Amino acid sequence: MPGLWRIHWQIGDRVLWSSFYTRHDQACVLWGLLTAGIFAIAQFLPLSWTIQAIFASIMTLFGVGGMIGLTWYFAKVERLNWVLYSWIALMLIGISITDLALLKHWGQVLLNVCPLWLGLSGIGYAVTGIGMRSRTFILLGILHLIAICLLPLVAPWQQLTTGFVISSSVLLMAELQWDANGVCGYQTANLEKTQEVNLVAIDSLVPEM
Repeated sequence: MPGLWRIHWQIGDRVLWSSFYTRHDQACVLWGLLTAGIFAIAQFLPLSWTIQAIFASIMTLFGVGGMIGLTWYFAKVERLNWVLYSWIALMLIGISITDLALLKHWGQVLLNVCPLWLGLSGIGYAVTGIGMRSRTFILLGILHLIAICLLPLVAPWQQLTTGFVISSSVLLMAELQWDANGVCGYQTANLEKTQEVNLVAIDSLVPEM
């Protein structure tokens, strides 16, 4: 498979970690690390809103670029370009609203940045779940929306909680084999069709007894 990575960490005869990562998995890992960094910095470092917004915007744009580079080919093959476009649009909407809130001094929006990003991520998972016919992604979308309702219970730790929910979700997707009913089998169906054609061609060359 093009772009497949294998990570194998071993000390002596003891295997610490061994796993394969497709381009989809790599995009999930990228988003997981970026999201964890963005919200951890917002939670623990005493930086101004301006510096945080600039850093978060740059990291998000970097993540969007990486996502496009890693998933474009397979999204095209699996006819899921619209899902990728949806994620791009959601991330750009999030950046725009956050930055405009900072420039225009929309205090109420700035106080609800965490629910905003959880909501956008939840919508993205729902769209992905519909496109891929995956209950796993739809469930993750629901969990993100539930997390919004729970944020008031962890008011001092909203950034950390938001970062944990978003980053752990995408990292989990990188490690698990999720369901995709009837969509990712598109390549398999084409392969089986090609094999059937090849078998017919071979049979035609076999002389009758």
